[in-house]
Amino acid sequence: MARNIHEFREPERFVAGTVGQPGDRTFFLQVTSGVQTVSVQIEKQQVLILADRLGYLLDEVTRRFGTAVPPETSVVTDNSPLAMPIDAEFHVGSMGLGWDAEAAAVVVELLAVTEEPIDEAVILDDAADGPDTVRVFLSALAAREFSARSLRVVAAGRPQCPLCQQPLDPEGHICARSNGYKRDGEFSRSLEFVDPEVLAILGRLVPGFDASFEVDADDEADPEDDGGPENGGDRDSGDRP
Repeated sequence: MARNIHEFREPERFVAGTVGQPGDRTFFLQVTSGVQTVSVQIEKQQVLILADRLGYLLDEVTRRFGTAVPPETSVVTDNSPLAMPIDAEFHVGSMGLGWDAEAAAVVVELLAVTEEPIDEAVILDDAADGPDTVRVFLSALAAREFSARSLRVVAAGRPQCPLCQQPLDPEGHICARSNGYKRDGEFSRSLEFVDPEVLAILGRLVPGFDASFEVDADDEADPEDDGGPENGGDRDSGDRP
């Protein structure tokens, strides 16, 4: 089947949004140009990483090329919900970022999930073989505003615990800052469930977030103990490893 590449050179809108209730949300990216609107499903963690990487890209453009870009902002001018109905073209598997110096635009590329590992050469390329793709060109200002809205969307789920900044569940909460206590629940503090990269990203993006994680040898779970992480974590789409 021929590869479909949806390219938007001057989109009127490119936003992240969700469908569903806090704790059970599905995340989408949606781009609109004229009468055409294309939506793709994406994981929450991917939205967070994309927003973070966009900021790094713009800072790097300024550092390397001396190109003036607007500063990081928390202002969101587009607070409207996603356009309905949503018919997702695909589920995002890989993402690419680039800078088009001639157009002075950020290039965001979203590639469909595939059963086999993709050849990285097809990212930001028009190769005939490869996963379906949505390619969006954004001004530096539009990229900053996309990041600002995305962070708000991610943070708009369940209220956060004032101690550990993790989402609060109505049925109980595992708080690493208060010895991982949860009524009628068990918690494993095994380091294998901690993603240092994600913690580092959250440490940069969320004010007051404690990105450190240490486990004393005496506190580590018994390897024969079946108490696992099934009681923890955010159930929003995108929080699965």
